[in-house]
Amino acid sequence: MDLVKGMVVISRAGRDKGSLLAVVGTDGDFVLVADGKERPLARPKKKNPKHLARTDMRTETDGISDKALRRALRELSAKG
Repeated sequence: MDLVKGMVVISRAGRDKGSLLAVVGTDGDFVLVADGKERPLARPKKKNPKHLARTDMRTETDGISDKALRRALRELSAKG
C-alpha cells in the first residue's frame, strides 16, 4: 500500500475509526496523518498503514492551516 502525501484516507482502527484523515508524511514504516482538529498539522498521528483505507480523494497539505484542512476534509466527505 503506497500512501503519499496529500492522500485522503479513512481510519479503520483506533479511537478515530471511520474518520477522514489527510496523509502529511511518513516515518519509517508508519504514516503521519492529521485532521486539523483532534490531530493538527503540527502534531500528526503516527498510524500503521494497515489501519488505513485508501480513497481516491486528495487534498493540499503544504502551507495550509488547520482550519483549511478541516474545511477541505468536510467538503470531501460531503461529496462522497
